Amino acid sequence: MAEDAGREQRPQRRSGGDRRKTPGSGRPSGPAGKRQPSGRQRGGGAGRRTAPDQPRGQGRAGGAGSPRAERRDRPAEPDLPEEVQAGMLDRGARARLRTLGKTNADIAARHLVMAGRLIDEDPEVAYRHAQAAQRRAGRVDVVREALALTAYATGRYAEALRELRTVRRLSGIDAHRPIEADCERGLGRPERALAVVAEARTAGLAPADRVELAIVASGARADLGEHEAGLLALEGPLVRDVTDAGLRRRLDAVRADRLEELGRTGEAESIRDALGPDPDDLEEEDVRLLEVSDEDETAAPDRQPDA
Repeated sequence: MAEDAGREQRPQRRSGGDRRKTPGSGRPSGPAGKRQPSGRQRGGGAGRRTAPDQPRGQGRAGGAGSPRAERRDRPAEPDLPEEVQAGMLDRGARARLRTLGKTNADIAARHLVMAGRLIDEDPEVAYRHAQAAQRRAGRVDVVREALALTAYATGRYAEALRELRTVRRLSGIDAHRPIEADCERGLGRPERALAVVAEARTAGLAPADRVELAIVASGARADLGEHEAGLLALEGPLVRDVTDAGLRRRLDAVRADRLEELGRTGEAESIRDALGPDPDDLEEEDVRLLEVSDEDETAAPDRQPDA
């Protein structure tokens, strides 16, 4: 399809699929009080004449290359529901849009809200909303972050990498190393993915991010045929002290894959049996039935025998 042109193949296991942050979440996006440049050029060449060899009409109002012509050439923005308002965006993210005019800032904010809403259920439309926000506020870090995350969600790994590096440059914050490393995997560069993991500053890193780094490192080792090393990556210092049940579950699921790749299928099946079905893969009705079953088991000891 034409829509898929230029989109990279996704890796077999993308890390962090259940932990993407909503664009414009509460995470600070730069030094407190620091504002991003508004995008205006100083000077601006007032009174500058069109170059002699420039085609007629270029540089003039409405001519090719003029701001008005560029606006005409922009892709149509995705629809914004009336109920979606700028005030729904995280306060910290809205503060980053203050360098823009109010109307422009409000529209960009509404697109960010929609990108956050749709990134899991319809990532392609979420990506279009992030693009629309980027065209209005391309120098704002939270906007470029939204574009990076939605590009990643749709498998546009090269674009996601570029945007993540732009976010780091604009904000000075290095917050998405697991996604950056996984993008390198998606581009078929496992050695580079391992280098990104090695470069990550792990001191003070949240357990979820450390788990994701370990999972990406394990996958990259597997991509290189180093399955034993991939297994060891799931037991290293990055994740040794992780106790959260959900995070341990993610590690165990990947551990089962590594064991199977090593031919240790019995151990892999034992782990999967212990894990049971993944709640994220269950339909809503299946989840309800499981909850009812759990309640029945809990209540069983209190039941009186039938007369």
